[in-house]
Amino acid sequence: QVQLVESGGGSVQAGGSLRLSCAAAGSIVSNSRYCMAWFRQAPGKKREEVAIIDSYETATYADAVKGRFIISRDKSKNILYLQMNSLKPEDTAMYYCAADGPEGRGICTTSVGAGRVFDTWGQGTQVTVSS
Repeated sequence: QVQLVESGGGSVQAGGSLRLSCAAAGSIVSNSRYCMAWFRQAPGKKREEVAIIDSYETATYADAVKGRFIISRDKSKNILYLQMNSLKPEDTAMYYCAADGPEGRGICTTSVGAGRVFDTWGQGTQVTVSS
């Protein structure tokens, strides 16, 4: 079974930056057939999509993070990243990376808001932003 392991979380003041990493056992991150995503869940709130990168390396973002966060994958290292800039207290949450396999055509095309169900998850890394 594929394992995804997040790291890079921590505590930062508002306006600061963090870079989250998601390392995979196996080649799932470097395999363009898979979509990779970052989700987050704050206490008492539903889990929400943050960013998705698809087989064409097209990235989409939730409106709340657009212009501040960047999702990318380093195929040579098999690591997914989430660069988070201009952090706000409302970004405080547990952040999870996730993967989903290809569709019938052998590629994965989805975007934030499409409702895609991701089937492989990491354990999460906590991000806390103080004002």
